Amino acid sequence: MVADARFKVTDPVRHIVSLALYPVQWLMLKPIEITSRGAGYLQTQQQAQDEASSARQALVLMSERAAQTEQLLQENTRLRKLLDLRDRLVTSAQAAQILYDSADLYSRRVVVDRGENHGVELGSPVMDESGVFGQVTRIYPYLSEVTLLIDRDQAIPVLNARTGARGVAYGDPVTGHGGGMELRFVSANADVQENDLLTTSGLDGVYPPGLPVARVLHVERRADSAFARIYCRPIAQIEGTRHVMLLKSVAPQLPVRPQPEPVVPLKKGKRK
Repeated sequence: MVADARFKVTDPVRHIVSLALYPVQWLMLKPIEITSRGAGYLQTQQQAQDEASSARQALVLMSERAAQTEQLLQENTRLRKLLDLRDRLVTSAQAAQILYDSADLYSRRVVVDRGENHGVELGSPVMDESGVFGQVTRIYPYLSEVTLLIDRDQAIPVLNARTGARGVAYGDPVTGHGGGMELRFVSANADVQENDLLTTSGLDGVYPPGLPVARVLHVERRADSAFARIYCRPIAQIEGTRHVMLLKSVAPQLPVRPQPEPVVPLKKGKRK
């Protein structure tokens, strides 16, 4: 044992024994391998059947919801015509790819491969497949710079889908609360709950109404403040999105805002 540990005198014997026993080991492992493959095949087949069944159930549910949605859209159209209301704003869109982040370390911006020559307008809304992503804040002939929702200088009017209350969400690049946005100037006793969905209100003339913006992550109410601290998480995939949609602004579809009437100063009467 000492000689083997120090001088490796049995290594040739070990190699010969290992080579001789390899066919035996291969034959002994084959039943185990065949059993494992058979069990894996049966498990995979059962999993595929379960997934197909779940997919069929989801398809039935989606078909039912689609039928209900179509009925609601028709009812909404009839009600709007009955009440002589304007139709919902519609806007065109074009796809773009994110090339790289902006070089400015103090802002959250990205550069996309669509610019002025592609019809991109300054202030155009940007969204991904989940929700609002940001806004075009600078355009070049073939590129555009998009400011993300979580930028500290970005603000967007929102609507609480559960309560209908309006507010303004501001970018919060500090990720200490994990939100990325903050709903400010909301009274401490306002009806705001965690997981509430915030959508665009459409009152700014930039974003079409009804686009998903964020979900309420945490509501902090303090006795020494009249306003609540409401932290939100954007619906859009801010960090991992590669492709976005550039929307047209809805401002051209809105009626012209009336000009304020000039204020006529009152003449001071003479004192008697």
